[in-house]
Amino acid sequence: MTPVDSILRLEVLPASRLAGRTRDELSSVLGGACYAHPAMALDLLDLPIQQVDMALPYPEEATCEIWHSAEPLESGQQGAIRFRASRSLLFGSMSLDEVALPQMADGRRPPLQMATAAAYQAIFELLEARGYTSLLRVWNYFADINAESHQIERYRQFNIGRQEAFLAHDRSVVNDVPAACALGAAAGGLNIAFLATRTDVIAIENPRQVSAFHYPSQYGPRSPTFARAGLVNLDGCDVLFISGTASIVGHQTLHAGDVAAQTRECLQNIAAVVDEANRVNPRTRFSLDTLAYKVYLRDLSNLATVRQVMMEFIGASISPVFLQADICRADLLVEIEASGGHATTPASPVTE
Repeated sequence: MTPVDSILRLEVLPASRLAGRTRDELSSVLGGACYAHPAMALDLLDLPIQQVDMALPYPEEATCEIWHSAEPLESGQQGAIRFRASRSLLFGSMSLDEVALPQMADGRRPPLQMATAAAYQAIFELLEARGYTSLLRVWNYFADINAESHQIERYRQFNIGRQEAFLAHDRSVVNDVPAACALGAAAGGLNIAFLATRTDVIAIENPRQVSAFHYPSQYGPRSPTFARAGLVNLDGCDVLFISGTASIVGHQTLHAGDVAAQTRECLQNIAAVVDEANRVNPRTRFSLDTLAYKVYLRDLSNLATVRQVMMEFIGASISPVFLQADICRADLLVEIEASGGHATTPASPVTE
């Protein structure tokens, strides 16, 4: 089965085009994210669309990544989570303002940690109520990811809160965990989007790396709770979601200060994950040149270098989405995520 047969399709388009679509044209939208600096406020019929404050390369306008479903969809809201659901999939989005949670303040835990725990507990409550057993992919964005507050780095606060919620809902914090990313936005609260399914998900790890959930304590009191990738069969079509991937081998950052070398290492890691997915499930052969990529750069001035390395490594014409974001480690300059096995409608030039 080819990607075009998938019930899931990814479309990349300018926010202005998305905003101009009719109700009928939006009827297949499962959910997604729009990136702009500052974040845009789009009125899209209560669809679960993340509004993320991230800069794009000049002169690109606000850009959206939209997931479409070939199955009939229904909309809903539970607490702070807005969602769209089909027979197979549920996409949800929520945003919490960590400084606006005085009712949660206990004087001991940092606000971001508490907001993260509350957000993930709300996600699990929704999935349990709706019968979606597997959390497949999560996108986490919040400001000042590398900053320290309450005597601990904010990314580490996030990891503690996330793991608290997993444990509170009797979910595994090793092996059977979702693909995910966590990036530093330019501004805004804790912004989370997620994709869940009723189908079992195979967590894929990278033989070149220590699994994130087994990182040693030097990276924080709680390890990050995510898999390197998630593989799922949707209506007979295998779909692969590769987590945000950086220049880490074992558990250590490599090539500090060298964005070209870090990009090559990212791609080596993605290639290893693809090889592992193909080994685990030889029915579908994923390849680097058929994946959809999103690239987070600490400094957008490195874009040309990163693009050139990607073209040379992958050996094919690709159309990544490039965004400015802080990476979860201060010594990392680039992070790349990818997905494959679904249909894709790439960005097209603006002609208006």
